[in-house]
Amino acid sequence: MTTTETYAPIAGGNAISHPDAAGYHQRWLIVDDSDRWFSDTKRLSKIRLDIRFGYLALQAPGMLRLDIPLDVIEDDDSVRRQIMVDGQTVDVVDEGEVAATWASACLGLPCRLVKIHPDAAPIQWPA
Repeated sequence: MTTTETYAPIAGGNAISHPDAAGYHQRWLIVDDSDRWFSDTKRLSKIRLDIRFGYLALQAPGMLRLDIPLDVIEDDDSVRRQIMVDGQTVDVVDEGEVAATWASACLGLPCRLVKIHPDAAPIQWPA
C-alpha cells in the first residue's frame, strides 16, 4: 500500500496531492483588509487547487479559474508588504488586483492573495 502525501499551497486551505506540491506548501496566504492572515478553513475550503503547467490553479463554484505563476523572481519592491500571522510579522508579495478581486468575490469579504517572500524568515505556524 502506498500513501500519497498532500500539501496545502494556500496556508489554511485545501491540500493537494501533486508531485510538485511539496515545494509550494503554505507558500500563499489570504489576508484580510487589516493585513492579517485569514485562516477560516471552512471558507478557504471553497477554493479547489491544482498545479498545472507552472501555475497554481484556483477554482471555486461559480467562478472562473485563476492561474497564479508558481515561480516568479520577486524584484519589484512596490508589491512587497508585511502581514501578521499569529503575532509574527511576515514579508510577503501581493499577487495583484485580479487575484484580490477573485479571492474577495470567492470568500465574500475584502481580502488579498499574497505569497511569502523567498527571503522571509520561517513562519512559526499555529497548531
